[in-house]
Amino acid sequence: MFDVSLLAATFFAGFLYTISPGPAFLALFALGAAKGRTPGAWFMTGHLVGDILWSVAALAAIVGVSQIGPTLFDILGIGCGLYLIYMGARAVMTRRDGKAAVIGADRPLVNGVIFGITNPKSYPVALATFGALVAPYGDHITWAATPGLIAAAFLGFVAADFILYVAIGLRPVRAFFARYGLWVTRIVGVVFIGFGLKSLLDGARGLASSAR
Repeated sequence: MFDVSLLAATFFAGFLYTISPGPAFLALFALGAAKGRTPGAWFMTGHLVGDILWSVAALAAIVGVSQIGPTLFDILGIGCGLYLIYMGARAVMTRRDGKAAVIGADRPLVNGVIFGITNPKSYPVALATFGALVAPYGDHITWAATPGLIAAAFLGFVAADFILYVAIGLRPVRAFFARYGLWVTRIVGVVFIGFGLKSLLDGARGLASSAR
């Protein structure tokens, strides 16, 4: 039997990982604004390869740690929380830069695959996001549950990609993003800080319980 709460947390982690503003998010909206929905859809499809690769790696690391012992898993949760806070703080302090070049304008599918796999932030962000949201379910995370977790994360990716696909073709959204994209990034940074603090609290509680 799968823990429904754990699957829901994994789904939401995949959703948040995909829809949160970052290099791929910015590249997608720049491509959508310049070329429209179809190239954007191909870019997202290619990038999904990287999403799956790094989420599987992150979940494998989390499952492996959870099987070693609760103390190490709690320490991982604290580390993930600190990283989320760091990423959130950087997003909050983002400054306005010049307009970025349109990535993937010529070969959006190929460029999406390359971008998704080679983005140096993909694995640490995936590990931090999944680690922070599934940490409270450490006792239920096993190798047998991994296929279900991967499926839940994949559904989260697809749900987020569908919303992004619809959004990049809407003129008001494109105009809003062009004008307020900096503030969107900062608001998401605050969300990351909130999840980071929750992860720190959960990890601290787990360590306190183990020490008793």
